[in-house]
Amino acid sequence: MDYISEREQIVLEYLDSHAISYSVYHHPEGKTIEEAKRWWKNDGSIHCKNIFLRNHKGNQHYLVCFHCDHDLDIHDLEQRLKAELMAAGFNSPGKLSFASPERMERYLGLEPGSVSPFGLINDTENHVILFLDEVLQDAPSLSFHPNDCRGTVVIEQQQMRHYLDTIGNQYRFMKLY
Repeated sequence: MDYISEREQIVLEYLDSHAISYSVYHHPEGKTIEEAKRWWKNDGSIHCKNIFLRNHKGNQHYLVCFHCDHDLDIHDLEQRLKAELMAAGFNSPGKLSFASPERMERYLGLEPGSVSPFGLINDTENHVILFLDEVLQDAPSLSFHPNDCRGTVVIEQQQMRHYLDTIGNQYRFMKLY
């Protein structure tokens, strides 16, 4: 029997209660992309990297998801997010930095190494804005940690969109690199 943590159980129960289809598999801990790649299955999904950022004032937080084989330049990302947010009528985020583990716990209920869009389940005030790289919107399926880095949830694109619509947080697909 696979071990299912409380954090993963919350994700799976949420998906089940909203009739969102997915598959899940378990593996040894993979807190970094390099570690996780050893355990990921070749399942046809795009495995995603997720980073959690804060604005310069610390009063707004952003979850950014993109293809695991890419890296982002934080200064370029600042400019892209600034343009996207201002075009949508938001204030400029100013300088971005990585959010602390305490902020990650507060807003997503997660610890470093387990960040994923499924953390938005814990953001009951819909404070965090999610940005997904535009290449992800064309992928047949995506994969993320189920808020525990000892598992992987594979979710088809249509089901991921359903999840994003049910969760209530603002989200945008945009060119990140």
